Amino acid sequence: MTIALANVTFDCDNAAGLAEFYAQLMDTTVDPGASEFFATVGKAAGATPLLMFIKVGDKNPGKNVVHLDFASAQSLDYIERAISLGAKHIADFDEYGMQWTTLADPEGNLFDVGKA
Repeated sequence: MTIALANVTFDCDNAAGLAEFYAQLMDTTVDPGASEFFATVGKAAGATPLLMFIKVGDKNPGKNVVHLDFASAQSLDYIERAISLGAKHIADFDEYGMQWTTLADPEGNLFDVGKA
């Protein structure tokens, strides 16, 4: 018996809009068929897990407890790219032997960018 992680799902206000933010950040495209209600990133490229975006009317308020951590040798370039795409810089951290920057996407979901 096995189990695999299939999707990382975002509850959001505009599925296609938020999917476009992450697609541009990762230099890829939103999968065909995206709408304001549902969108994915990664299916066309065969990626797993997929990023999935679903419009909901009752997003949980406050800090999200699960978030994406991106890593790149060019982390500063990606931080600047994220901000140019509409992300908000939250804070920089240097803890536990790691350095990362926490940002919020255009709908307020937190994500991190660190050095690979």
